[in-house]
Amino acid sequence: MALSLFGNGRRSNVFDPFSLDIWDPFEGFSTLANIPSSARETTAIANTHIDWKETPEAHIFKADLPGIKKEEVKVEVEDGRVLQISGERSREQEDKNDKWHRVERSSGKFVRRFRLPENAKIDQVKAAMENGVLTVTVPKEVEKKPEVKAIDISG
Repeated sequence: MALSLFGNGRRSNVFDPFSLDIWDPFEGFSTLANIPSSARETTAIANTHIDWKETPEAHIFKADLPGIKKEEVKVEVEDGRVLQISGERSREQEDKNDKWHRVERSSGKFVRRFRLPENAKIDQVKAAMENGVLTVTVPKEVEKKPEVKAIDISG
């Protein structure tokens, strides 16, 4: 695995053919308080972090979605083998008398897409939301091991 030169220092495989992640060069900048709220909405895409691990039985995706209800999230498989996780973080109501000192939590729509490998059972995808973490489980086809039959040698 290669370490990412950009972003938050998390490990990512830049050569992963299944990843459709979009790199955001402005991710992590703390000057969002000076940006109009309409422009801040687009940062929700970059701030939705998702882990993808593969076990012998399944591909497991975990997304941190604090403050989002399960009704506000959609999990879909499109174009045959593309897992799409999307939703929307509602913007907090702004009062004219409020003075904001820092705005770091993003709002707006987010979409993350991942190309699933051939061994994914796309008709058996399951999703669950618990404590602000969305877990999507995509079972894998069981690898068929070649059948070996011993032959007795006569003579």
